Amino acid sequence: MSTQIEPGLLDPDELPAAGGNLAPYTVGELARAVKRTIEGAYGLVRVRGELMRVKRHTSGHIYLCLKDDDASLDGVVWRGSVSRLGVVPEDGLEVICTGRVTTYPARSSYQLVIESMELAGQGALLKLIEERRKKLMAEGLFAAERKRPLPSLPGVIGVVTSPTGAVIRDILHRLADRFPRDVLIWPVAVQGANAASEIAAAIAGFNALPATGWPRRPDVLIVARGGGAIEDLMAFNEEIVVRAAAASAIPLISAVGHETDTTLIDFASDVRAPTPTAAAEFAVPVRLQLLARVEDCASRLLQQAERAVAFKRSALLALERGLGNPRHAIEGHVQRLDGLAERLDGALRNGLERRGQNVATWGARLRHPLQQVQDMKRHLDGQGRALDAGFRRTVDSAHARFQRWGDLLESYSYRGVLKRGFALVTDSAGHAIGAAADARPGEEVAIELHDGKLAATVEGTASPRLRPTRPATPKTGPQGQLF
Repeated sequence: MSTQIEPGLLDPDELPAAGGNLAPYTVGELARAVKRTIEGAYGLVRVRGELMRVKRHTSGHIYLCLKDDDASLDGVVWRGSVSRLGVVPEDGLEVICTGRVTTYPARSSYQLVIESMELAGQGALLKLIEERRKKLMAEGLFAAERKRPLPSLPGVIGVVTSPTGAVIRDILHRLADRFPRDVLIWPVAVQGANAASEIAAAIAGFNALPATGWPRRPDVLIVARGGGAIEDLMAFNEEIVVRAAAASAIPLISAVGHETDTTLIDFASDVRAPTPTAAAEFAVPVRLQLLARVEDCASRLLQQAERAVAFKRSALLALERGLGNPRHAIEGHVQRLDGLAERLDGALRNGLERRGQNVATWGARLRHPLQQVQDMKRHLDGQGRALDAGFRRTVDSAHARFQRWGDLLESYSYRGVLKRGFALVTDSAGHAIGAAADARPGEEVAIELHDGKLAATVEGTASPRLRPTRPATPKTGPQGQLF
């Protein structure tokens, strides 16, 4: 693979002697030239290595490092590519990453921008562990709110591990150095076919112990094992062990393998220790440090109390010197009180006099109630006369209008026509007969004159034309109809 040298980048053998006319690069120009060269030569690569220092940034990007026995390579997964990885990056995973190599000029370093990631090496085993981890996580066994704090100073510590390995000796030695405590050991096999069931039974057995008596329930549990291959640590990836750790009522510390080893019990435990020795350090504090801290706190408390008492004593003495004779301070206030009492007495008398004068002034302005009643009576009499006159005018006007309307109504009445010699002929039903053809022979009719009514019977023969049927005429009241 050939690499093209950017203009200005010369082969070391072709460099001129010092003081030549070679144009200098700025730092930024050189960094950009190197970036173009590396990105052009390694546009897409696949790199195999073990993940370490995996860090999820708040922006959503993932920063990590790929390493093997010879070197390490920084890597970054941009937020848009995280969902497409196919593998959740974790420390200790051996993976094959596909991406492009680029530089980070701000730190003069190069890195791999990862586009995809897949498991390498023991792929089937790691895939099984990853699927199991996702399943248990979906059930909430790894939730942060399930984590409990460790007791500050446990009385009894329970240890689940092999009784013959170096792990138990390291834990006991570290506990004896830091703060000796009672230790209960539940021996189990840490690898093999029966290891997972023994570890789960040990965790459940510790939780089943009584809270009092001996042996009693431990205040904290340590599940520990030394380092090994992933196959050797599979007992701590079994679902039965993870569920037992999540269900433990006793705070549990997992210390399986070395710092780079990660098992599923680490996610279910309350605290993960990188090593068994670190688990013992997490379980108890350093006794000498606690004693020294207590002594230091006691000394500081005593000194602070002595300083506080001395400060209060000094302040009290200063107040005593500045206070003076209390009698002298009271005398001034007594004299001032006497002066205020005299002023109050004079002010009271003056106030009463002013209010008396105001009452006399307002009393002179008021009229006698009898005078007010007489004035109101005259006012009411005038209003009554005005009301009576107005009522009479209203009645006279209404009477005149009524008389005019009656005369007009009488002029429109058909009775005026009857007085001039006309008559109104009606049948037995009270309908007016306006034509001879409307009467039938033998029909009784009524003849109304201006001064009364006459009964009559129709004689003679009616007209041969058919008599039309008269429509029912609604009654119009006692006045009737003329035509």
